[in-house]
Amino acid sequence: MTKIKGEISLPGDKSISHRSALFASFSDGVSVFENFNFNDDCSATLNCIKQLGVNFEITDDKLKIYGKKLENWTESADILNAENSGTTTRLISALLANLTFPTKISGDSSLQKRPMKRIIEPLTRMGARIRSQNGYLPMEFHPSIPLKGISYELPVASAQVKSAVLLAGLFAEDETEVIEYTQTRDHTERMLGLPIKINNDGSRSIFSSRNIKITPLSMTIPGDFSSAAFFIAAALITPDSELLIKNVSLNPTRTGLLTILKRMGADLKIDLIREKPEPMGNIAVKYSQLHNINIEKEIIPNIIDEIPILAVLASTAEGSFELQNAEELRYKESDRIRAIALNMKNTGIRIEELEDGFKMQGGQHFIGGKVKTYGDHRIAMSFAIANLIADQEIILDNPECTAVSFPEFWSVLKWITIN
Repeated sequence: MTKIKGEISLPGDKSISHRSALFASFSDGVSVFENFNFNDDCSATLNCIKQLGVNFEITDDKLKIYGKKLENWTESADILNAENSGTTTRLISALLANLTFPTKISGDSSLQKRPMKRIIEPLTRMGARIRSQNGYLPMEFHPSIPLKGISYELPVASAQVKSAVLLAGLFAEDETEVIEYTQTRDHTERMLGLPIKINNDGSRSIFSSRNIKITPLSMTIPGDFSSAAFFIAAALITPDSELLIKNVSLNPTRTGLLTILKRMGADLKIDLIREKPEPMGNIAVKYSQLHNINIEKEIIPNIIDEIPILAVLASTAEGSFELQNAEELRYKESDRIRAIALNMKNTGIRIEELEDGFKMQGGQHFIGGKVKTYGDHRIAMSFAIANLIADQEIILDNPECTAVSFPEFWSVLKWITIN
């Protein structure tokens, strides 16, 4: 019988790696990062800043970035290529809006279907001159500096939108305020040391301005929690399993899945070993009999990337499961609500697709079958974990798409799997 055993450390957190490269690129000095995640998405960020005249080098598994002030960046002869990375596109757009020369950015066919109006609107309010394809890539940025600071209430809970507005505000006249009513990932405000105020209605205001001093940022990047989630799930659903994941991100705006899993009955032990600049620690997990619970609306932004693997866990746990308020999933690398529902059915799980989520009865078994990944790394990895407990093999149409976020996924899974 298949079981999971061992200890693992994972490549650096994807969100932190993106931000490390970008924030270091416009600081005036040299930044050094250990455990940077050189997946396809984060490499796209590195390639974009290189096209704009920011140099970096990789030696002894360390990334060294030679930052330069934004006014010293140079015009690229080619279109910036964000590949499949929405984070690259949305965050670097805030910098492109502040350049003194025109730039153009695009990406692959999947990224060109992802909405960019959510950053175009606030950046335009700040004075940016942006041309797009009806709110989609490619986007062209034309000089319009200096931008003006604004007060902006997030219409959707999005750390990417929040970060884009705050980054633009670092170079704008007057102060910029972003107000969020549901807290999203806080890597940007942590890493840049931005002021935060809790308002009377419970919302959070985060501020940026030219007065924020941007210094070189060096750190050991914690392991990626969203990648860890797949192995946590593998250990939870395969009998007699026990796994230790070391030096992983424990940022509380990222680990909502741990809260949910504990409520579902998961045997988890968490050891925090570092608090700053980003929380990091170890997670010990053992096989557990899980039961389904209600998922509150407020926690959805905190678990948005982990919902595909949560769906796999919920299908086998006791009791009924319903997830709503997750319409944002339809605008990821694929329409993940549709991809989850379709592939659950293809592999033997009865599930009902909702406009903003899905529902199903727990205690089911994966029969096996073919999975259409839609080129989506999280769909591929989720059903690779389901394959561990399927009656027959689950076959992915594009297993290589895991390289977008986690090129080492298959080798790590093989390392800890005992048949």
